Amino acid sequence: MTLPVTVQSSWFNTVRARLWTRGARPADYALAVIVGALLLIGTLMIYSVSVGPNLQTGDADPFSLVERHLMMLGIGVCMLLICARLDYHFLQRGAVWMMLGTLTLLVLLLLFGDEVQGAKRWLIGPSMQPGEIAKLVMIIYVAAWLASKGKKLRNPLYGLLPFAILVGIVAGLIIMQPNYSTALLIVGVAFTMFFLAGADLKQFVGSAFVATAAAALVVLQSERAMARLATLFMDPTKELTDGSWQVAQTLIALSSGGILGKGLGTGGGQYGYVPLAHSDGIFAIWGEETGWVGATLLVVLFVALAYRGLRISQKAPDDFGRVLAAGITFWLTLQAFVNMGVVTQLIPFTGQPLPFISYGGSSLIMGLASIGILLSISRAMPKPPIVKSAPTVGSAPATKENLAAAKKNATISYGGRNRRTRVSARRRAGTTRRANDNAPDA
Repeated sequence: MTLPVTVQSSWFNTVRARLWTRGARPADYALAVIVGALLLIGTLMIYSVSVGPNLQTGDADPFSLVERHLMMLGIGVCMLLICARLDYHFLQRGAVWMMLGTLTLLVLLLLFGDEVQGAKRWLIGPSMQPGEIAKLVMIIYVAAWLASKGKKLRNPLYGLLPFAILVGIVAGLIIMQPNYSTALLIVGVAFTMFFLAGADLKQFVGSAFVATAAAALVVLQSERAMARLATLFMDPTKELTDGSWQVAQTLIALSSGGILGKGLGTGGGQYGYVPLAHSDGIFAIWGEETGWVGATLLVVLFVALAYRGLRISQKAPDDFGRVLAAGITFWLTLQAFVNMGVVTQLIPFTGQPLPFISYGGSSLIMGLASIGILLSISRAMPKPPIVKSAPTVGSAPATKENLAAAKKNATISYGGRNRRTRVSARRRAGTTRRANDNAPDA
């Protein structure tokens, strides 16, 4: 039995109005340009690190890695465009289902995942990494959960305790792969969002101590983690062990670039010297071929991305948008600087790809989807005020009503006394705020 045409049209229009935002302000084009520059650099580097070595080894298709990267890039750009056009509140409505699906994938990974070098990180061959999906889904769910709590967030029984249990379950499933770096990244981003959402500072500090102690206990019981931690305190050029060899090669490649580098495609690190040159070690190859100038440019681009993301967070129209944008921004920039810190031996060697630069399927797609969400939040920001002219009476001079005073003044509040999120905007006359509806209570 088919519905009447009027009912079908009404249902379709309701769904379209709910999901497909129209009449909003333009997206943050500066953020789009920054990400576009990073994607261009990433594509050039995938070509540089793969084609030459493939030709040297006589590969039948020397462009195979570039072709797969472009395919994943195309899927990611489609995800970006879809997420940028959709109302980001749709994610708030589906956060619970997305989290349940992600937990299912993590469990399936432990049961049926492919084990590579002692770790299970890929499901259905090398095409899907549930850990990369968990990063974005965890941020979405935590943002929706925190936005729904309001004043209850400062009560440990309603705030900190269930929040710690939730984060602990996800982190525990990832540690069992084992994948310590992804678990620590998720925990760090989640607790930062917890603090920014307005949680009590004492709870935040206390939970940070507990989380640090738990992480130390996990690391102490893992020989693999302890071996990588030990490389941080040794000179890899003098103590060339199995662990320090990777660090030594990345440092040699990075330092050999000098000021201006050797030129794109002319580096030598990708010919078997730098481990995982197409993913974890790609920053070392970029530094070798473009030098200090290129490495600085990449750092500046990620700093600019962080600035645009935090600006979007501060001016978002509701708590969910503010916390969600802050979480995504912190995740992308933290992961970028973790990758750079590994290459420069500032932190222990760990496997985190460089966002938008490294070769990857799930990582690249999830990163571009997160940028689409940021663009969607930026389209929902209040439009610039309109200056109206008041009519004159008799010979009275014309006056103008400057509505700029009603514009939101985005600030970061560290006191949290008014129960607002710490990444918040002062509400003044003439502004509106979209209420958080249908947020998950689980």
